[in-house]
Amino acid sequence: MTPTKSTKSGFTSEERAAMRQRAAELKAQERKGKTAAEKAEIDRQDLLDAIAGMGDEDRVLAEALDEIVTTSAPQLASKTWYGFPAYTRDGKVVLFFKPAAKFKDRYATLGFETSAALDDGDMWPTSFALTAVGDAERARITELVVRAAG
Repeated sequence: MTPTKSTKSGFTSEERAAMRQRAAELKAQERKGKTAAEKAEIDRQDLLDAIAGMGDEDRVLAEALDEIVTTSAPQLASKTWYGFPAYTRDGKVVLFFKPAAKFKDRYATLGFETSAALDDGDMWPTSFALTAVGDAERARITELVVRAAG
């Protein structure tokens, strides 16, 4: 698949849509519930709604990742981030799932942000192409999530 052509601004229509989605998320944060528990519940529902809105292939991967994260690292909070399902610690994104369809890519991405505790020497991967979650992938993702969650 090829991404939509860039405009004069240098961003594709998909990239501009993701930026608008992030701006909407930030505005919605200001309007959310008053207590931390209410905010967490709304954030969790936003993540579940984002997954439910995905195409079949991406949704299956996102649901598998969500199950792995909520089981192996329940201390991470759920939210959306640029419209992606994301998991946070102390308000900082630790890991996220970027669906393949979001930018018309050939694979989904499991990504880790700088707050993930994955440091391994002077060089380590921060994102992984994801096309299926079988037993081997589930074990590897679980290990990465547990390490990233700290």
